[in-house]
Amino acid sequence: MNNQRSDIESIEDIKILVDVFYEKVRSDDMLSPIFEDRINGKWQDHLEKMYRFWETVLLGMHSYVGSPFIPHANLPINERHFQRWIFLFNQTLDQNFKGKYADKARWQGEKMAEMFKAKLDHIRNSGLKPVM
Repeated sequence: MNNQRSDIESIEDIKILVDVFYEKVRSDDMLSPIFEDRINGKWQDHLEKMYRFWETVLLGMHSYVGSPFIPHANLPINERHFQRWIFLFNQTLDQNFKGKYADKARWQGEKMAEMFKAKLDHIRNSGLKPVM
């Protein structure tokens, strides 16, 4: 944990955010089994992808290429999982960062969870199959 909280300003800060957050996920009784099943031991690959994703979203470095929703489309997740994800993500931000990019990360994480949940609800309620 970073006792002198500063803003998220570099890839090193992004790595702290991602690494600390996913350590929480990996030890969480609710989220860990879902992530472990999907990631199948390839945590370093996932972390590298998340570094690029958050670097793109927060710092505008455009290092991430892909569609973040698609890997989540068939996961057995619901409102409880999204709430837990947001709780752990915000806890990680609160413990390690403060500033405009930390605020942006919080806003972006909450909006992403809302969007993913809305898309999943639409897919499940319409009987559509997500394009993979």
